[in-house]
Amino acid sequence: MIETVAVIGAGTIGSSWVSYFLSRGCKVKVWDPADSFEKRTKSFITSVWPILETIGLSKNADINQVLFCSYMEDALCGASFVQENAPEDAKIKSSLIADMDYLLPREIVISSSSTALTVTEFQGETNFPERVVLGHPFNPPHLMPLVEVGGGKKTANWAVDRAMEFYESVGKTPIRLKAEIPGHLANRLQAAVYREAVHLVAEGYATVSDIDKAMANGPGLRWSFMGPHMTYHLGGGAGGISQYFDSLGASQESRWSSLGKPKLTDEVKEKIIKGVRSEAAGRTIDELSKARDEVLVNILKAINKGSI
Repeated sequence: MIETVAVIGAGTIGSSWVSYFLSRGCKVKVWDPADSFEKRTKSFITSVWPILETIGLSKNADINQVLFCSYMEDALCGASFVQENAPEDAKIKSSLIADMDYLLPREIVISSSSTALTVTEFQGETNFPERVVLGHPFNPPHLMPLVEVGGGKKTANWAVDRAMEFYESVGKTPIRLKAEIPGHLANRLQAAVYREAVHLVAEGYATVSDIDKAMANGPGLRWSFMGPHMTYHLGGGAGGISQYFDSLGASQESRWSSLGKPKLTDEVKEKIIKGVRSEAAGRTIDELSKARDEVLVNILKAINKGSI
């Protein structure tokens, strides 16, 4: 079935979603309250389409299967799935989703790209809160496979099931969250690592550049295709994770107890800002983003060829 996806909100995340859905053969209808959103979104799609072609388009992919709508109700009309990308503000999301809820048939799922807000925080003003779900992508959505899927206190299982099936059908790697928690799952894992990275800078154990090198050239390489539990399973030798716990569990606990609890004071922020500027070596955000995306494409190709 050819999905018709309504993308509501076409900022950085929304434009990336539009590009990805087009690359997977979906028909996409887009609305954003900003006057210039059509020109901006078209420019984004054009800029990333060669990358998507390199990764591999679906047989039905068509860069022209996008309709930019002046009114939200036009974008929602005929949609089989809705991806919402409003600012990370519970009041804004609540109001917007309530408006969409009024316009959409009851069976159409409204999926939010919310980064940290829980679904419960913005589904309460709807008549049919059971169809509001989380569909949080990892940035940039047109390249990163992960989507975190879950519901709020009033979400029905069928809606989460539908979202999981949809994201799988368009080639994403969705994971189902068992319960709501601030920051969801992946960002909490990132936050744990970044907390220690900030601590190491704040206490003078290493430079910003060396910390980034250590992660990129050490754990980051393994984590690009294998999670921490499986990594430690292999680290346990023939006995796997059980042997690891027996041999090195105490050592792991010792490291946990020594991890820092830094504060982002003005002094600490200034250290990190100076370090990042030095590491960037004059490269602009656009230049760094382009380099990141090129490397991501190569990693994705390698992982797809040798998936575990």
